This record gives sequence, C-alpha cells and structure tokens, in this order.
Amino acid sequence: MKATAEEAWRILDTADVVCSAECVAVEVERLAREISAKLGDREPLVLGVMRGSVIFAGQLLPQLRFPLHFDYLDVTRYGGTTTGGEISWKVSPGTAVRGRVVLVLDDILDEGHTLAAIRAKLLEAGASEFYSAVFAQKDIGRPKPIAADFVGLTVPNRYVFGFGMDVYGAWRNLPAIYAMRDEKC
Repeated sequence: MKATAEEAWRILDTADVVCSAECVAVEVERLAREISAKLGDREPLVLGVMRGSVIFAGQLLPQLRFPLHFDYLDVTRYGGTTTGGEISWKVSPGTAVRGRVVLVLDDILDEGHTLAAIRAKLLEAGASEFYSAVFAQKDIGRPKPIAADFVGLTVPNRYVFGFGMDVYGAWRNLPAIYAMRDEKC
C-alpha cells in the first residue's frame, strides 16, 4: 500500500519525534569515526541496501576519509507494508565481492532477517570479511539472528520513519526520525 499525500501528511502530523535532525547528524558523525577507525586501512567494498540506506549512505560516505569502493544491492521484506514478509532479492551487487572486505549500510536493523540473509549471501559469494552499519536498530525485546557491527541509535519497538525509512512509501526524505502512533493508517 502506498500512502496518498493526504494520508502521508496525517501520519506525519500525528507522529512522535524519536530523533531530531541534529541528533541524526551527531550519530552519523560518530559512526563515521568508528567505521574509519576499524576499516580505514582496509579499502572496503561498501554496499548500500536500497532504498532505505540512500540518505544514510549519502551523509556517511563523505565523512569516511579512506579509499573505498561503492555499490548497492536491493533486498526487502516489506514491499510497501509495515510488516515484514518474504525476503525479495531485486538486485545483487554489480561488483564482485570475492576476496573483499565488505561493509553493508542499511537504514534499520528491525528483526534482523534481511541483514542476516545479506550476510549469508555475501559470504557465500566469497567476501573475505563482512561488516554492517545500520543507522538505527529497533529494540524488539528478543534476540535477533544478527547484530550490526556499527549502530547509530536504538529506537523503540514502534514503526519508525524518516532518514531513509519510509511509511507506506512516504517520508524517506525527512532529516529526523519519527514513530507512528498505534492507530491504523
């Protein structure tokens, strides 16, 4: 389901701010320092997970002061809904991962199934090392099949959007993070 403009505005007007744009910028800067300290001498292949990582990658990459290669992949479990389903591989990386140190960037680590599947596929394809950076991880109150190596912030167990994360296709472009109210859209 895609939100109409009217529905998207209603969702935003009733949402709660989880992290301001200023908070987001501080977290991206911190992540850039942590990633640079760990991978700065590795010349990693950085893969953005479409579509959610676009904003995060666009703000993080200029702050990484080391040589890297960039590509993307397109994998989703949501497909325009607010609940996860089957993993759908739309695009694999165009750059060979065999023998490479790979850093995957994603917007959020929710239940962890998508990132775990990405990790398995990239290691199977021959990546020598796998790292992941997520801007947000959701506190779901139970174990996940994977933990991110670099995490910006922890968000509550609510549907969040903004800074690359969408709600019914809308609001990826917001500079802050919001949480939906528990009402139906």
